[in-house]
Amino acid sequence: MRGFWGYHSEWNLGSPGGWDYQRTTQEIGKAVWEKLNQIRPTGVDLDFDHPLLYPVVGFAEMLVNLHRSREGSNPGVIAVVAEEETLEDVTENINLARRLNEVDGITGVLTAPHELELKKDRVCYRGQPVSVIFMDFNTDVLLKLHKKHNLTPLLQAVRENRVINPRGTEPINVKSMFEVLTSPRNSPFHPEIVRRTPWTRRFYPRKTKGPRGEDIADLVEWTRAHWENLVLKPTRGYSGRGVRVGGVHKDADEAIELALKGEEYIVQEKIPLHLWAEEIPELDDKEGRLVLKSFQTDFRCLVGPGRVFGFLCRFGLVPTNVGSGGGVQPLGILRSNMGVREAVDRINRALFALSHQDLADLVEMQKTMALEQRFTYLLGPIKIALRPRVITPEQIEALKDYCTTLWTDCTTLEKMWLSGELDDMVQIEEEELEIARSQPWGGSPAIIASDGLFSFGAHVEKRNGNES
Repeated sequence: MRGFWGYHSEWNLGSPGGWDYQRTTQEIGKAVWEKLNQIRPTGVDLDFDHPLLYPVVGFAEMLVNLHRSREGSNPGVIAVVAEEETLEDVTENINLARRLNEVDGITGVLTAPHELELKKDRVCYRGQPVSVIFMDFNTDVLLKLHKKHNLTPLLQAVRENRVINPRGTEPINVKSMFEVLTSPRNSPFHPEIVRRTPWTRRFYPRKTKGPRGEDIADLVEWTRAHWENLVLKPTRGYSGRGVRVGGVHKDADEAIELALKGEEYIVQEKIPLHLWAEEIPELDDKEGRLVLKSFQTDFRCLVGPGRVFGFLCRFGLVPTNVGSGGGVQPLGILRSNMGVREAVDRINRALFALSHQDLADLVEMQKTMALEQRFTYLLGPIKIALRPRVITPEQIEALKDYCTTLWTDCTTLEKMWLSGELDDMVQIEEEELEIARSQPWGGSPAIIASDGLFSFGAHVEKRNGNES
């Protein structure tokens, strides 16, 4: 099969992360895969080394090329700017600065925003001019830090178009933009992007159209009556914060009260559960045995101008329209002459045939390699799935097409905002809008992410008419 099933649950055009985690996941996953096949051959041939499984490579190349387009062959500083309290803990930022520093003529640095300075009206780091900045936080955080530290140098870098992502992406970097894609209007968007977008509406007492085009007289009361099949999310939330899911959070009144308190929310049609779920073997320490567990599988596409940087595979326990918690999963491109489901079944059987000691050794290998590479996030070590996710070369090509159209549709959204068509949709502070207007995007170098709840053929089947 060339295509794939599923939906994107949200996009991130502000400062998406995860572009280095898959690289580390692939290195660890490949070592575990080779060890597994030494002990118990799976009969499945997987490629762990495809360039799109290492998205940091393309992302770093984009930053270096942007420097050279501005500075020619002159040396310069590319700064990775992050909140001060994250500098020692977010490994992918540390690794990015190191990777950039290894490029001839480039000094890669990781710094807090207040460490930038102005020297002879030029944005500098410790006296050296900065050519390009990757800023690992959004504009609302920039404003909060500016009030504390006076970030005039960083704001000048924004106006000089040195900051990636351009701040002009911020007004359309909200979940409410999915309402634009799912509204009954003459859509300028690609049919595949519309088809993969779950029905979404800004949540407040209003009349609107429902998921099947039906009239809704009062969205709040309609949500209460249909809560089982809906999700409520903050328009600017992340990591599952403030999300309420029908069928998981049973109390519709509590969810609705939370969503109406003050922060802007959206209501979204719940994505069919069976499509995002895969059964993945996991070593249960309490039971002392391997168990087959159904996990949410979140597939992040990382996209740049004119190219796909690559993918990030995540899995979690919370059945929502966005990944929350959990860990990461190696990705293997199928080279064997068989379908994805058969390949996954074979791998699962090989894992279940291992002795407890062999399984424990594989898990220990994962942990040891993760610690050696500081494969951690703010809350500690990142969990890695034992079984790789499987995808075909044809599906990689389909994903490339999807990402190309997604990039184009995001630039269409920005054009609509700049023309005033989305003024009623963009409800952010005037100070943020002023910063956004100072650095329009226009499809210039950036990294954007689409979090997809996709299936490539190994999703959990519907059982007895119910989704499991």
